[in-house]
Amino acid sequence: MAPYNHAGQGLSREHLEWPFLAHEHRELAQALDAFVAGNGLGEIDHHDAEAATKGLVARLGAAGFLRHCVPAAYGGAWEEIDSRALCVVRETLAYHDGLADFAFAMQGLGTGAISLSGPQELKVRILPKIASGELISAFALTEPEAGSDVAAMSTAARRDGDDYVLEGEKTFISNGGIADVYTVFARTGEGEGTRGISAFVVYADTPGFVIAERIDTMAPHPLARIRFEGVRVPATQMLGSPGEGFKIAMRTLDIFRPSVAAAALGFARRALDEAVGHARSRRMFGGTLADLPTAQSILGDMATAIDAASLLTMRTAWRRDVQKLPTTREAAMAKLTATENAQWVIDQALQLFGGRGVRVGEIPERLYREIRALRIYEGATEVQKLIIGRELMKAAAR
Repeated sequence: MAPYNHAGQGLSREHLEWPFLAHEHRELAQALDAFVAGNGLGEIDHHDAEAATKGLVARLGAAGFLRHCVPAAYGGAWEEIDSRALCVVRETLAYHDGLADFAFAMQGLGTGAISLSGPQELKVRILPKIASGELISAFALTEPEAGSDVAAMSTAARRDGDDYVLEGEKTFISNGGIADVYTVFARTGEGEGTRGISAFVVYADTPGFVIAERIDTMAPHPLARIRFEGVRVPATQMLGSPGEGFKIAMRTLDIFRPSVAAAALGFARRALDEAVGHARSRRMFGGTLADLPTAQSILGDMATAIDAASLLTMRTAWRRDVQKLPTTREAAMAKLTATENAQWVIDQALQLFGGRGVRVGEIPERLYREIRALRIYEGATEVQKLIIGRELMKAAAR
């Protein structure tokens, strides 16, 4: 079934026939297409991103799609979180609306560390409500002076009897201000650099937890700066063991980083479909824009850039799900290539639209704003290159 599309082109589904995916993934894509075509996402008010995100989480949960964010033992759709399913969902949602993709993605990223390393009591209490959309989650790693350089983290957690007391600040926290539960990373001092970081679950209603600032961005998403003022957290809400926080964070990002690439692909595919539709209908020089060799060449380059990134993305997710192999290098390659290629593809689409493309409210203009953040969050492009180089050197040493 072709999904609803303003351009009338239909989202290309040829890549779903690639051998990286199973029939369950194709059925999932069809179910999502039908959900969106039936107005399952509702009317999304991008001027009120907080309310819109809450509504999207509730609708995606009620429809069963958030089950792909948690393991089956806690209400999930798969025995373990399936990277390919995450990619299918995120690409489809991003094609239709960036905020819908955001709402889905954060349910998984925000609690991925709980699924991987949380104590049983926390898993039972939190994960089923994440799958149903009853709770909203957030992932609190970035600080004002510690973004790509996690080792520079200054938020601290001091042991005090049966509790830890958190002091510090995080920023650019997705779902900040609307989340019910936060996965928070703080320095506990077991070692220098990244070796002295631990992970905790912090509830939004904990005394001393402060929303210090709402952050507006070029593509409206709920973001905030949060502060911990003597926040007391039971030691039973630590994820994993003391000092394991950085490893837990990286394992979580390895699962979800390919899905960032998939979201970029969703934006890029929408841009290509819109560009093709516009080129076929735009009259000029006695024919249409699509008749011009220059336009055909640009569209060909756009399609090739999308397929190249899609192959890297699906390879990464398949390697993790099926081969059960590490994907740090592959995920970095996919995220780097997909986000950079999508930025270029969307820019080309906007160029083909001409002056209409920069008009507020046009789809290329919206996509242009949506894609930009993906080249930064969950590891900027420059960081992905460092990761790839580092992993190459490790492999050479072995």
